[in-house]
Amino acid sequence: KRRGGKFDVLLQYSGLIGQESEYVKHKLAYGDELAVVMKKIDCGGDATALGSGVGAAKIASSDDPATTLKLCTTVPLRLFRLSLTAATIAFDYEYSLIGLPEGSDERAKVEHQVHTRSARRLEDLCFKNGGIYIKLGQHLGQLDYLVPLEYAKTMRESMLNRCPTSTYDQVCQVVKKELGGAPEEIFDEFDPVPIASASLAQVHVARTHEGQKVAVKVQHTHMTDTAAADFATVDFIVNTLHRFFPSFDYRWLVDEVRETSPKELDFLIEAANSEKCMDNFRRLSPHIADYVYAPRVDWGLSTSKLLTMEFIEGPQVNDLKSIKKLGIRPHDISKLVSQTFAEMMFKHGFVHCDPHAANLLVRVLPSDKSSFFGKRKPQLVLLDHGLYKELDTYTRTNYAALWKALVLADVKGIKENCMKFGAGEDLYTFFTSILTMKSWERVIDPAVDHLAINDQSDLQIYGPEYFPQVTELLRRLPRVILLMMKTNDCLRSVNNALLQKPYLESFLIIGRVSSEAVIEEKLLRAKTLFSWISVWFEEISLEARFILMRIALWTLQFKKLLSL
Repeated sequence: KRRGGKFDVLLQYSGLIGQESEYVKHKLAYGDELAVVMKKIDCGGDATALGSGVGAAKIASSDDPATTLKLCTTVPLRLFRLSLTAATIAFDYEYSLIGLPEGSDERAKVEHQVHTRSARRLEDLCFKNGGIYIKLGQHLGQLDYLVPLEYAKTMRESMLNRCPTSTYDQVCQVVKKELGGAPEEIFDEFDPVPIASASLAQVHVARTHEGQKVAVKVQHTHMTDTAAADFATVDFIVNTLHRFFPSFDYRWLVDEVRETSPKELDFLIEAANSEKCMDNFRRLSPHIADYVYAPRVDWGLSTSKLLTMEFIEGPQVNDLKSIKKLGIRPHDISKLVSQTFAEMMFKHGFVHCDPHAANLLVRVLPSDKSSFFGKRKPQLVLLDHGLYKELDTYTRTNYAALWKALVLADVKGIKENCMKFGAGEDLYTFFTSILTMKSWERVIDPAVDHLAINDQSDLQIYGPEYFPQVTELLRRLPRVILLMMKTNDCLRSVNNALLQKPYLESFLIIGRVSSEAVIEEKLLRAKTLFSWISVWFEEISLEARFILMRIALWTLQFKKLLSL
């Protein structure tokens, strides 16, 4: 009441289910979000009658009584958890910081405590509700520049490695429904214990009747049942919080997950993405096609909810101990990862947007023989092809031109291409800082190592100070660029895990590939001999500049070696 009733709607909403009059009142006040929730679970105004004959008749007469009963019992509980968690976190922030001056040490200390408590509450909510909530938690864990460090760290440490698993009975239900028989009938062998579990599915090792060892990805049974209602409830809570706290604006994140999740839930789309990815490397990047691999799909044993693919042995890209045992140098993997995703972003325009460590395996290149010094060439194995983004020619070319300008510290080119994405005069410098995790002064520094990756980024340290600018920038940018930013964050994390120190060559690779993409597009548009010659001279100039930068890099590394 002291805050004008800002929390009333959240606290009332947490006890809303079963109160039709409250539902109508909030529907009138806040639009159709609640109606969507009730409609999805098909028990709207009859929620109060679930224990009566009316509710029983409603369930019995539905197309799928078992699923309807499940929705009418589980969705309200999930909704209650979400509403209560949101209200508790909002209340904690609002009242814990009362009377503490901005910028004071005491406020910073209390803020850290509130961030930590709230992150744990959100983590607990994600694990209890599962599914889409874990997917949202994973996204938050990769947004160091947007959320407080306590949130990013908590989500990153837990959401990728501790996802809940389905029971073997649930797995059997999916296999029987999708393939027409029990796992033991469809496969010669089927390990009931999953080797990995993620937010949407889990993976079991099996062997086909032909003797092929395969990985079987089985979708969690609750995903499609509650996804629509989950999105509606999360959307309602996020919009409600934004109404009362305008600086809290994560609507774009909910929109993004709502758009991408249906595609991730269709494993046939994932299978097609993996084949298209490999085809792009063979056609557009043949020079590294042998060094990038995706497991072959067994189409005869795959459906929209179950995916059977070739089983690949290999450590995750951040498992340094296992990688070194293979005789592979970590910096060779870092170069390959940078090259692979630069080719995707700037040349293919078809980008794997979830390249965290669990989705990147490493193995020795099958055709490689050990060198005289025992070093082996790596092959990068890409997993989980559910989340891809296509870049149209305009977006792909301008994004390549932007990164070319960033690597070359070209102030005019940086501004010009940032403006094309809608960053504006007031925020284009901030946009570059988010992309590179460097201050603007560092971005335009002509030194060859100006974009070197550091363990502690300028922007991450001062993130809370810049929160309003970040929120406004993300509102302006095209959503496809938001996913490219997320991909950059994942790759930055992988490189840091591999090398645990700045690695300048990654940015030279990005600069070279982005420049090649820009030149290729200009050559396609060249209509006259003069314009073709002009582009050709630009290509020579860029090549010479990158050679000089590499020489400067070697000189810098040699000096550092001598100083040890």
